[in-house]
Amino acid sequence: MGRSLAALSFLVILALVAGLGALLFGPTSVATGVLVAVAFVLALIVSLSIKVAAPWDRAVVLRLGCFRSLAGPGLFFIIPVIDTIPYWIDTRVITSSFKAEKTLTKDTVPIDVDAVLFWKVIDPQKAALAVADYTSAISWASQTALRDVIGKTLLADMLEGRGKISSELQRIIDERTEPWGVNVISVEVRDVLIPAALQDAMSMQAQAERERQARVILGDSERQVAEKFGEAAKTYAEDPVALHLRAMNMLYEGLKQNSTIVIVPSSALETMQLSGLAGVTALSMGLGKNGAGKAPETHGVEPMRTES
Repeated sequence: MGRSLAALSFLVILALVAGLGALLFGPTSVATGVLVAVAFVLALIVSLSIKVAAPWDRAVVLRLGCFRSLAGPGLFFIIPVIDTIPYWIDTRVITSSFKAEKTLTKDTVPIDVDAVLFWKVIDPQKAALAVADYTSAISWASQTALRDVIGKTLLADMLEGRGKISSELQRIIDERTEPWGVNVISVEVRDVLIPAALQDAMSMQAQAERERQARVILGDSERQVAEKFGEAAKTYAEDPVALHLRAMNMLYEGLKQNSTIVIVPSSALETMQLSGLAGVTALSMGLGKNGAGKAPETHGVEPMRTES
């Protein structure tokens, strides 16, 4: 934008003066030639004086080597040759990526860490005068800060506490870059890469831990089942009717699954009054007829159904 405006002003001034000289002195007169030459120099000076800064840019203006002012945004003028603009400072938020390769943690594990830095220039004068190349300085400061933090942190903390690591990095980098007029907005740790052998070892450790937890849960379940069986045994011991109904239900569940041989404790048969041969035969006949018709109701127990 600034170059276009300067070129346009140069052409306009030269054209106006040349047209005016031709109108007054004639197109081929010496006076017209001198006037055009003067107009050329004047137009060149004006075009070099016009500068335009974008809304996010600040121009550092030096006059004879001394800091004069910060110019912009918008249109401003300088004195050619006397005034110079060595830096155009971008005041927007800038993103820089940095990494630390093969850096040892506190427990001597080599890791690679990638991070992203979000920062902006809040004092363009300091950024231009206090450091030679503020972008390069910020990059190196970020990398050294990352290496320092890794060297003071255990691997487990690096993998689990990325938020804490990012906060610590932001604090350290902001302290280092504050004299340069730079404000660190945030630091994000993108990735932590560990050696392949260590990844396999950590995977095996996690698998073993899950297996241990599964065994603990299974043992706890067995203990709870045993406790429930103990409570049920006490209930049956104090209530013979409940034991009688439970025994009949167990016999029914065994016979209805197409079973041809059912082993029943003698105490259960005595409880159900089926210890005699006639009782067993009656029960078998009743179950055999169950497939053809309705089974008779006995002792308040629901009808039993089997398939022959």
